[in-house]
Amino acid sequence: MSSRKRDQHTHANEQIRDNDELPWAILYYLTPEGSAPALEFLDTCPSAIDAQFAAVLDAVAAAPPPRFSGGGKWEAMHGIMGGWYEIRLTGPRREQFRLFCLLENGTSEEITKRGLLRPAIAVITGMRKPWRTTFSDRDYKRVRDLGAEHQQNYPRRLAT
Repeated sequence: MSSRKRDQHTHANEQIRDNDELPWAILYYLTPEGSAPALEFLDTCPSAIDAQFAAVLDAVAAAPPPRFSGGGKWEAMHGIMGGWYEIRLTGPRREQFRLFCLLENGTSEEITKRGLLRPAIAVITGMRKPWRTTFSDRDYKRVRDLGAEHQQNYPRRLAT
């Protein structure tokens, strides 16, 4: 998916926040140094995988997340990654692609404090791995550290 298409997601939170029928916004975390790990990851993915990530994000946002069943592609994580969601895709030669997300939901006051206009899916970063391998604890710690940094910012720092 082109960066221009992703930018449309970034600004999707410009509608009224209290309408449960509106899709959630899709936002991309921006580091203090100005990089967007998820967008950088997506730029390295095969175009078909990039497009599939966009389709899953759009479907989850439209459901929205509390009502989305997952279908094996959107999954709540467990254990040390509790509170996180991942999009799970398989690419050429069964390579595994993962996109790690946090939900930006809560009361209207909490959402406003974060600088958002409505609930959102915060896309934090992504990783890939060969088939039948696992990510290390260090890999998951890096993801959690990025998420913690994202959650500490008021208002949220977002890629545009």
